[in-house]
Amino acid sequence: MTSVAGPTTILIADDHPMVREGLRGMLAGQGVEVVGEAATGGEAVERVHELQPDVVLMDIRMPDMDGLTATEVIKKERAETAVLFVTSYESTDYLKRAIMAGAAGYLLKGITRASLIDAIRVIRNGESLIDRTLLEELLRDVSREEPRQSLPIELFTPREQEALQLLARGLSNKEIAQEMHYSVGTVKNTVQHIIEKLGVSDRTQAAILAVKAGLATGEAEPTPRPKNRVHKPSGGQRNANVIDPAPSQMYSRKERPG
Repeated sequence: MTSVAGPTTILIADDHPMVREGLRGMLAGQGVEVVGEAATGGEAVERVHELQPDVVLMDIRMPDMDGLTATEVIKKERAETAVLFVTSYESTDYLKRAIMAGAAGYLLKGITRASLIDAIRVIRNGESLIDRTLLEELLRDVSREEPRQSLPIELFTPREQEALQLLARGLSNKEIAQEMHYSVGTVKNTVQHIIEKLGVSDRTQAAILAVKAGLATGEAEPTPRPKNRVHKPSGGQRNANVIDPAPSQMYSRKERPG
């Protein structure tokens, strides 16, 4: 997902009018624009096709079509739209199913206004909302269960290929920067280029595609990096816009992995 001028456009999909109204109120005056609402999964699919929003705030259980199925359809038709689940179901199973359907994140309806806005910004910045331990578990599951698929690795520069392999291991931008001896800012730009070339909305979906291509296990090797590459110090920078969401916002404490 690229950074563009203008506010981030949002579609709210929930079958309860009070929830939709509440989310719209939370987003008012926060530098984002709510461009539409949907009360069913089928309507969410139609509204995404019509409005082409940057982000969909999606509920799980809705009439006509549930949010998980709607997300699968939306991602097939418009991969660049990010789907962020906002739900009352504290379940790691639902979380995994949401991510495999193509979602960029999973939040509980008790989330604060500030955390919701930060979550949207994190997704738009190409960062991940998924707990590290859970992401690693999910990527291992993908590696074992999903059939291999090809990845146009020749479209990526040597730097992007190396970063993609590290994404497949579930590493953060800071950890990738340490591995590659680049600044965090350089890695962030590299990850954004990878997301754009893959045609996905976020780094989690990029990592899943990389795992399916065998990059995490070494079955598909990236092009070796040039020996004369100039290494840039990492500098220990941290993106001020990146947050570390509390795990309780994504799933219940009693169900937390590990």
